Amino acid sequence: MSDIISGVIDPPGTEASAAKSGTDASRIAEVKAWLASQFDAVGKEVPEFEYTPRSVSHLYNLASVSQAKTQAASIVANDFRQKASEYRSQAARIREILENGGLAQESLPSNVVASAQVLANVANLLNIRDTELSSFLVAMGDISLRKIGVEEKRAKVQKESKILLDYTRKAIARLTYLKRTLAQLEDEIAPCEAQMANWKTNLQVMGSKERQYLQQYSNYKALLNRVGYTPEISHGLLVEMAEHRKELEKKTKPILETLRSYQDLPPDKALAALAIEDKKRQYAAAEKYLEDVLHSALSTSD
Repeated sequence: MSDIISGVIDPPGTEASAAKSGTDASRIAEVKAWLASQFDAVGKEVPEFEYTPRSVSHLYNLASVSQAKTQAASIVANDFRQKASEYRSQAARIREILENGGLAQESLPSNVVASAQVLANVANLLNIRDTELSSFLVAMGDISLRKIGVEEKRAKVQKESKILLDYTRKAIARLTYLKRTLAQLEDEIAPCEAQMANWKTNLQVMGSKERQYLQQYSNYKALLNRVGYTPEISHGLLVEMAEHRKELEKKTKPILETLRSYQDLPPDKALAALAIEDKKRQYAAAEKYLEDVLHSALSTSD
């Protein structure tokens, strides 16, 4: 009965809430322990701050990552310590073998020690683990290949640099040309403005002329309408009529000249005969006068 009552009184999800609260408490405890260890390592105290769900979640993730990396670093350090111990043991064994063979470092000449040191430095530089000739040859071949690759990259970079330099020179030349053009255009602003003002004035004059010509056109059109102008009377028709008039004048000109020669004659036949006789007498008198002049000229020459 008490279980039933407690089940009725307790709200639903109480167990889930309790589990979540326990998880949050454990996370907060882990975060506090991690912060204490980190700040104790540097000799400082953990600063006071509010443990909100967001900050706890962030610090918990950070602590998890830090602990994982610390554990990995510890594993790597232990491995390095073990390898160092093995290397020391191997070095001691090799030293013992060399001493037994009379090849201890103290008994070797200084030039041999220096050569061995140089050989070791070269091996370290070439990143090889032994001093075998094949290892040196492989390392030198690798360096040669790297050198060739670097030279190829250098040639490629030089080629690209040359192209970029060419582009830069062209861009500078273009910029100089544009600056010169801009300066020239700025110098031409004042004359162009004056010319534009002149064109504006001329445009106004042309506008007034246009209105005047339109008015004259309207007047001429009204005049043509008053005199009965029709579209059939065109320029071509007028030109054709003028040419026809010229042809008629050309044909009538000889007739007019003949008629003008007859205007000096009297209208009566008798009077015409008298006029002809008078002309004959005048002609005879002129011939006689010419003969007298010739005789007088001949006598003067004799």
